[in-house]
Amino acid sequence: MLAAGRPADLPPAGPPEIAFAGRSNVGKSSAINALLGRKGLARTSKTPGRTQTINFYELEWGARLVDLPGYGYARVPKAMREQWKALVGAYLDSRNPAAVVLIMDARHPATDLDTQLLALLGEHRVLVLLSKADKLPRAAQKSTLQEASSLSPHVRLFSSTTRQGVEECRDLLAQWLQADRGNKRPPVKGI
Repeated sequence: MLAAGRPADLPPAGPPEIAFAGRSNVGKSSAINALLGRKGLARTSKTPGRTQTINFYELEWGARLVDLPGYGYARVPKAMREQWKALVGAYLDSRNPAAVVLIMDARHPATDLDTQLLALLGEHRVLVLLSKADKLPRAAQKSTLQEASSLSPHVRLFSSTTRQGVEECRDLLAQWLQADRGNKRPPVKGI
């Protein structure tokens, strides 16, 4: 739909939105692509800090997915990171998203920045996706999921590569969007 590089560029609030947040290079864009069943819609990169704007994706039936710039490590000047922080803050202050999907690397969940963001989100509905779960053995996946369950009532293992957790997350997000749309049922495929 559009990319907002400064608070004045944010579109007017309207249909329900689901925001995707997480550290730089954790897999936000890959998760959006997997959930929508589209390759390359949200651009991915091996270089941290590539998403430098808030990217809005409008779904056919009127909801939006919102890809927020990553936080933490990024090979960009400090001034640019501060600009991203102000932009994300303006987004969260001006919106009440139906949900926030907080993506954490299953191998390194709940960094200090992740827990700070969780505290900032307060009463928002939060789905924590433990991405790159395919890189852990089954026993480690189970242990990580158990440890992370204290972060939110909704924590899921996720892999955009193997599609682990994709359908389950789609269903949950569709339910939350449905609740925010006054029970008008959205299609589940591609949220």
